[in-house]
Amino acid sequence: METLRLYDFLPSGNGYKIRLLLSQIGMPFERVEVNILKGETQTPEFLSKNPNGKIPLLEVKPDKYLAESNAILVYLSEGTEFLPYDRFLRAQVMQWLFFEQCSLKPCIAPLRFWISILGKAEEYKEAIEQKRESGYAALKLMENHLQSHNFFVGERYTIADIALFAYTHVADEGGYDLKQFPAIQAWIERVKAQPRYISIKEELQH
Repeated sequence: METLRLYDFLPSGNGYKIRLLLSQIGMPFERVEVNILKGETQTPEFLSKNPNGKIPLLEVKPDKYLAESNAILVYLSEGTEFLPYDRFLRAQVMQWLFFEQCSLKPCIAPLRFWISILGKAEEYKEAIEQKRESGYAALKLMENHLQSHNFFVGERYTIADIALFAYTHVADEGGYDLKQFPAIQAWIERVKAQPRYISIKEELQH
């Protein structure tokens, strides 16, 4: 099999999802750092690979690329324990993947980016305030689910957990108070206890 190549920006939660899954599957890959702060995803060379100009981007084989973090998670987890075979459970995984991209990430990721990566909390103060309430609503929905479940789908660790974990566990870097969500905090610890877990800051490369 060709070695997978992951175009990635280390602080990115979306990129981290892929690194975490690859680590837990034990699949070899090459990581290529693409600095979004320097506009490296907007170069003609990168845009020829992903016209949407975003990371993560997975090169499955030479000149064959897959974009969108959750689509990459589905592709990589096919046939593994991380994606259920049962039709309904698979659909539930998809449900949470869509929730993550539509309801959670748009409110958690930008705040973390503005506050902790760019260090421009004051400059983005109005936008931060606009997104905060929706972010807490998404976290509350997750909290309610986790009060009666250990994981998000089928009582076992799947890519639904990986997708939701990526930005949730660093939500405090966007000014969110996770102390008011004990079930989320307990779930975060369960995810961290999974085999071959890596942190978001680990530059894992095989």
